[in-house]
Amino acid sequence: MPNWLLPEFIADVLPSEARKMEDLRRKILDEFRSYGYELVIPPMLEYLESLLTGVGQDTEIYTFKLIDQLSGRTMGIRADMTTQVARIDAHLLNRNTVTRLCYAGSILHTRPSGLQATREPLQIGAEIFGYPGIEADAEIQSLALASLKAAGISGVCLDLSHVGVLKALIASDPLAQIFEAQLFDLLETKDMPGLIELTKGFHEDTRTALLALPSMYGDVEILKEAKKILPDTEGIAKALAELEYLAGQAECDRVTIDLADMHGYHYHSGVMFAAYVPGLPNAIARGGRYDHVAEAFGRSRPATGFSMDLRELARVLPAAEKRHVILAPWSDDEKLCRKIGELRQSGEIVVYELPNSRSEHDEFVCDRFLVQEADNGDWILKTAGNE
Repeated sequence: MPNWLLPEFIADVLPSEARKMEDLRRKILDEFRSYGYELVIPPMLEYLESLLTGVGQDTEIYTFKLIDQLSGRTMGIRADMTTQVARIDAHLLNRNTVTRLCYAGSILHTRPSGLQATREPLQIGAEIFGYPGIEADAEIQSLALASLKAAGISGVCLDLSHVGVLKALIASDPLAQIFEAQLFDLLETKDMPGLIELTKGFHEDTRTALLALPSMYGDVEILKEAKKILPDTEGIAKALAELEYLAGQAECDRVTIDLADMHGYHYHSGVMFAAYVPGLPNAIARGGRYDHVAEAFGRSRPATGFSMDLRELARVLPAAEKRHVILAPWSDDEKLCRKIGELRQSGEIVVYELPNSRSEHDEFVCDRFLVQEADNGDWILKTAGNE
């Protein structure tokens, strides 16, 4: 095998794509800052116990593990940054007030998380800690959609779901509690034959509701049907009311409700959302409420947030326009150095033409050049093709 080959689903990012991703990172972080979010930078490596605290089984499967040569303890390479940010809020900042934090950095997965997905996403996201109300969920949803808009993403479909519906159904039936994991798997895949078989012996109301969940997908009107079919419990009523409120707050092309979407069920504690765009098979952003994650750090804090992969975002955007730059000959001439400094200070890109060489660029088009006037030695700009 050639020593330049990379592992499967790991890839270099070449200049034009890297610039596009970096521009997106800056735009989105600026959007976060405009909402009052403070930037944190967690480490790439942590002890495994800390990384996997309060997360679902999926995160553990995706986490690379290794032995720390200094302590002998097992460490993990982060597969998600949300738990790290929750740890920072709980132990390092230790505030008693509402805290808004954001982050951006590479994560690593042992396997692709979706069709055509990379194993090294560039994750960017935002979290609110310390507020249990639906208003925080509405702000996070608004920020996610505003960030996609700032990035130039259009045609967004927001899909809403809520773990409270399934949790309320399971809580009312002891037999359902025993088979919670199987119910989760069957609902996630919408396996009706398996669901029919598993729910034999459940309370009739619980069984009817569980069998109805896979068909409860559509626009916000599906919530009216859910209110008729699902048991009238406090937990279910609260979940449906929150979904209705958030659907009304969403500023995007389309909003759908999926009461059988259990993605992140073991991790989340309330509303969940996923944003989809034409041209991508995977969700371009995911988020939701996760109030119980910080409990394992010894300080329970309500929390809600979302994250996106900058690589996925860049895939759906057109190639960045090439920047027009100025070509300058290599020289120690004092006037030339001063002229180049002035041009760069004003925002121009100036590229030196090194002696006896040529440069090639993916990002730049050299359409102007600096020439020296014979009479006074000053350097002036000329357009390519003109005298």
